[in-house]
Amino acid sequence: MLNQTFDATSPFTVLHTDVSQVRLGDSTWAYMSVILDQATKEVLAASVSQSSNKLLIMDTLSQLEDNLPNNFNPIIHSDQGWHYQLDYYREKIDSLGLIQSMSRKGNCLDNAPMESFFHLFKIKSQPEIKKCKNISQFTQFFNKYVNWYNNDRISNKTKNMSPVDYRTHVL
Repeated sequence: MLNQTFDATSPFTVLHTDVSQVRLGDSTWAYMSVILDQATKEVLAASVSQSSNKLLIMDTLSQLEDNLPNNFNPIIHSDQGWHYQLDYYREKIDSLGLIQSMSRKGNCLDNAPMESFFHLFKIKSQPEIKKCKNISQFTQFFNKYVNWYNNDRISNKTKNMSPVDYRTHVL
């Protein structure tokens, strides 16, 4: 649906989601599921797990449900990951009034806002990620990062405001 047009200016109109993974200091994997508002760059939902499974995705959608104001029916865009094609996911986003959009097969640029978020996180946080010896430590670190990203990080794309400040300003 988006055709790499990432120009939404109103909050809660276009959302992006994806799952990514990092290797922790104890050589286990941590999986992150994130939903990002395209207009504000705000992380609206973020979950961490030791497995990329239904519970991870449903927890992320549950957080979105808590954070999405009434009377908004945004597009939610993802890649073609297996979890975004299953009935439980489609039924949940339908119940939330979301409109599903998916990237073309094998084209990571179609979900560039999410790829950019995860790239920034991994580049800026690599030393700290390696210090995390278990999923609990990583979850705590990732939640602090998301808080910083939403409330303190400024960007030219958000008029030199944090994502939360920009959302408040626009609404």
